[in-house]
Amino acid sequence: MSRRGRIVVLGMMSKMPVAGVVWQTVHYLVGLTRMGYETYYVEAHARTPSSFVSPDDPSGSQGAAAFIAGVMQRFGLEHRWAFHARHDDGAFYGLTGLQVRRLYRSADLLINLHGGTTPLPEHAETGRLVYLETDPVLTQVALKRGRQRTIDLLTPHVACFTFAENYGKPDCLVPVCEGFDFLPTRQPVVLDFWDAEGCPPCPVFTTVGNWRQPWRSFHWRRETYTWSKHLEFAKFLDLPSRTGQVFELALSSYDADDQRLLESHGWCVRDAGPLSRDPDTYRDYIRRSFAEFTAAKDQNVRLRSGWFSDRSATYLAAGRPVVTQETGFSNLLPSGEGLFGVETVEEAADAVAEIAGDYDRHSTAAKAIAREYFSHEVVLGDLLGRLGV
Repeated sequence: MSRRGRIVVLGMMSKMPVAGVVWQTVHYLVGLTRMGYETYYVEAHARTPSSFVSPDDPSGSQGAAAFIAGVMQRFGLEHRWAFHARHDDGAFYGLTGLQVRRLYRSADLLINLHGGTTPLPEHAETGRLVYLETDPVLTQVALKRGRQRTIDLLTPHVACFTFAENYGKPDCLVPVCEGFDFLPTRQPVVLDFWDAEGCPPCPVFTTVGNWRQPWRSFHWRRETYTWSKHLEFAKFLDLPSRTGQVFELALSSYDADDQRLLESHGWCVRDAGPLSRDPDTYRDYIRRSFAEFTAAKDQNVRLRSGWFSDRSATYLAAGRPVVTQETGFSNLLPSGEGLFGVETVEEAADAVAEIAGDYDRHSTAAKAIAREYFSHEVVLGDLLGRLGV
């Protein structure tokens, strides 16, 4: 395919070196490359890559660079990455500093994935820097409160995209902010990565995630909105006993009391660590699952942001039906065949029974939803079209 242009993705894989974040990032990199763009990955987020800090590597920079190099080589992009150690001595790994600065100047687009990179002048000087947040709500609330730090973060960007796809709709309670027009987008998926041909599913509903994350809660209009998913899963504790199906949670950030509570209600619990350390192991876990059952964050549920999980999108791509907590995404995605948005344990039990009763139909529908709504051509084509790239 002839070259269409040059795009830089600014990401955070070394700060969050888990398989879910790797796949989320890779779908952008490989998707854009397959669409004919010369795509590069740069980390310049100025955050310490704490997972790689050691006595021999006190800044973590060498370990972070090696991790990024391994991922990029795995996907055939070994010469298109850089790690800028802004948190330490400012050294560059991969591409040189001169090469990176030239790259910024020549890029048709710089995508600030997760909104996790505080822009440098060289990121914004060409007027091609785009903000793309994957976890909405907190940013919009901060803007509504006039938080200067958030305003300063967003101002250098020429456009803002958000996974809050229901944003601005009549039933969405996420505050709309004057001066910043957030455009809806969703996770792109390179579908053939998740082809489950030859991976017959085990009869288990699964998911992967963090259990307790007791931070990032906030107060808004006399209400407290929480971040930790364990509070939402509590609403569905009786699901195994109501359905007779097997449910397994692959979890991080849980303790022995959490495990006892879940197992006493019929849930299987496993440590997500071994799954999350390797992208292929993580992918195989999803492809060998029967379906996904998961909850969402309270902030997205009650404010009806329309957020949809990038992990759930890969379940769909593998032909694995998804039952997930409603966030308003059913205003935008089809629900009721292959994908179910639920609000109560009764609705979840009904959805599980539907899937178990006609699995082939719901598996086929799941793949069709992934193809129509999440394929990289659809999602990235829409994003680039809005930007005129």
